[in-house]
Amino acid sequence: MARGASKQARERAGRRQLLARWCHRAGVLPLLGRMRLGSGDAVRVLAYHRVLESAEPDDFSFDTDLISASADAFRQQMAYLKRHFVPMTFAQVLDHLDQGRRLPRGAVLVTFDDGYDDNYRIAFPILRELGMSAMFFVSTGHIDSGRPYAYDWLVHMVCSTTAARLRAPELGVDWALGPDLGERRAQASELLDRLKSLDDEGQGALIARLEREWNLPRSEGHPHCRPMTWDQLREMRAAGMEIGSHGVDHRMLAKLPRDRMIAEVQGSKQALERELGGPVAVLSYPVGGPDAFDGDTVEAVRAAGFRMACSYVAGTRAIEATTLYSVPRLPVERQMDREWFEAMVAVPEVFSYTSRLRTG
Repeated sequence: MARGASKQARERAGRRQLLARWCHRAGVLPLLGRMRLGSGDAVRVLAYHRVLESAEPDDFSFDTDLISASADAFRQQMAYLKRHFVPMTFAQVLDHLDQGRRLPRGAVLVTFDDGYDDNYRIAFPILRELGMSAMFFVSTGHIDSGRPYAYDWLVHMVCSTTAARLRAPELGVDWALGPDLGERRAQASELLDRLKSLDDEGQGALIARLEREWNLPRSEGHPHCRPMTWDQLREMRAAGMEIGSHGVDHRMLAKLPRDRMIAEVQGSKQALERELGGPVAVLSYPVGGPDAFDGDTVEAVRAAGFRMACSYVAGTRAIEATTLYSVPRLPVERQMDREWFEAMVAVPEVFSYTSRLRTG
């Protein structure tokens, strides 16, 4: 579910959860899953962001929508995939395509966006324990600097500032800030969604202005929102994890001038291959919705030498030549209990989140 999800979207998610529980209790999910597996070659690509010890951390002044699962839930989810599906790596998928072989029924790939250090501390040991692999899409500029992403910092500022009001006239915002963390998180989520209607320059200018006005410079960082390091990524890759590109500075590529967009794509690939000592073949579009990439973006990704690219558009699709640069994924979010997760991977057309298009 995208950040800033509407009330209607939350209600639809609640209905999916209730339907999943009913299907479990009625015992119909295995039948639905077998019917779905026999219906075509669509590949399930799961999309995670953060895995923390708790999905409801106390005093967490960052975006809780990016917490995909608790450590215990993630372990259960990976074990379920290993028992009931065919976990694959992107390298294996590309090898099948190169050889003209069909992917196995029930093929599933696990991905992480952004590159938070909890991916290394919490998710990686669980994957290694279970003999699983995942693709970690990282933004190279944040690995170099150690700074939080701008979007994360915007949420942190709204949640932490002592200011009484939030004024962003370029977004039509003049709000009294809420008295507690829960209300601040909701306001930050709405602000973040509105922010993405601006071009890249406008987004950066607004965030920088609030940093100055509220005296909360992003350069100070925060222990709850750190990127992984190059050494951690090298260790993960040596242990069988895959590392892919998420751009240099986590910019919405389609909102950048062409030269900067190309530099984001090419620069990230060059940095990853230089630091990790091997080819990097897959990219995930930052933010990843329909307004985050376009034909020019796809052509730049292809020209840079990437062989596949993932969006954050919800769904499944057969991976073939015509779909290699717009692979949809299935978001995994902390609200998903065991029944909902199992229903979602069994019958994603019914139980997965739907992509929400911004109109602003």
